[in-house]
Amino acid sequence: MCRWARSACNDRIATAIIDNGEFNHGLTYSGHPVAAAVAVANLTLLHDEKIVERVKTDTGPYFQKKLRDTLANHPIVGEIAGAGLVAGVQLAEQPSSRKRFANGGDVGALCRDFCFNGNLIMRASGDRMLLSPPLVISREEIDEIVAKAKSAIDATARQLGMS
Repeated sequence: MCRWARSACNDRIATAIIDNGEFNHGLTYSGHPVAAAVAVANLTLLHDEKIVERVKTDTGPYFQKKLRDTLANHPIVGEIAGAGLVAGVQLAEQPSSRKRFANGGDVGALCRDFCFNGNLIMRASGDRMLLSPPLVISREEIDEIVAKAKSAIDATARQLGMS
C-alpha cells in the first residue's frame, strides 16, 4: 500500500481507492483542455499586446515614480520598496530612521480599513502596505490608486495624531 495514502486517509478508504499499489487520484481541472486553452490564450494576449514590455518600460516605472513622488515625505511613511507593478509602503513612527510602530500590525490594519472604505484594495502585512495592480493598468488608473493610497495613509496619520 502506498505509504503516503495511509497518512492521507484511513486504511479502509485507502484500500478502496488503491489500484495495484498506486494511489491514483486527480482533480477535475488537472490538465483539463479548457484550462490549457485559456492559459495559451492568456500567454498569446500577453505577447501580442506587448503587456509585459509595457509594464517594464512604461507603467511599472511610472507606478514606482508616482508612489515615491507622492509618499516619500509623508509623516508616517518610512520606506517605499518595489519594482514594476509591485510595491510595499512601510508605515513608520519615525520615517527618517524607519523606526516602526510598536503596534505595527494594528497600524497596518487601520490603514487597510481606510483603504477599503476608500474603494482601494491595499493589503497590510504588519506595518507594510502592499500594492500589486493588474498588468493592464493605465497611467490614469495608477494616478487614481496612488491618490487613494495617499488618502488612506493620510487618514491613518490623522487617526494616530501624526498628521
